[in-house]
Amino acid sequence: MPQWDKELADLMTHRGAALNGYAYLLCGDRHQAEDLVQEALVRTFSRFRRPAVARVADADGQPFADDAHGTGLDPAMGIERYVKRAMTNIYVDGFRRRSRWFGIQHLLADDGRARSPEHAAAAKADIEAALGQLSPRQRAVVVLRHFEDMTVPQISATLGIAQGTVKRHLSDAMSALQDVMDVQPGGSL
Repeated sequence: MPQWDKELADLMTHRGAALNGYAYLLCGDRHQAEDLVQEALVRTFSRFRRPAVARVADADGQPFADDAHGTGLDPAMGIERYVKRAMTNIYVDGFRRRSRWFGIQHLLADDGRARSPEHAAAAKADIEAALGQLSPRQRAVVVLRHFEDMTVPQISATLGIAQGTVKRHLSDAMSALQDVMDVQPGGSL
């Protein structure tokens, strides 16, 4: 039996319930917590080896005596800490992803009805009218940012202006567009 397999079995036998409890406290859903633990274990034990974990010592600063590999690690605690950190990272990444999605979901929401060609033409006309109210520099920055998906540094390089200037033009443009269109502060078109 490979060393990582034994470590995984020991971890789940002795600390599996604690890991599930920690995951549940993070997300508040039992099924999501189980998925979170599983994903963290897969990431931790992938490629048949566990990642390097910081050295763990007792209160006197001495490495644990039961360390069979001479690494100064308490195998159960080091691995458990790493798995908990992986769970936290996975949860936070998922939360950020969901937050971004909820921020733009209303822009993509479909009420189930087929859109007529007139609707598309009207939407295009609304966008063109709103962009027409911006200064040329603001319009260029908005088009590059929201229609060409360029980052602020890319826009800065393209237009030959400072990044702070790009941010100012974006902010001013979004404020102006907020009055014309249904754009949330800090949102996108």
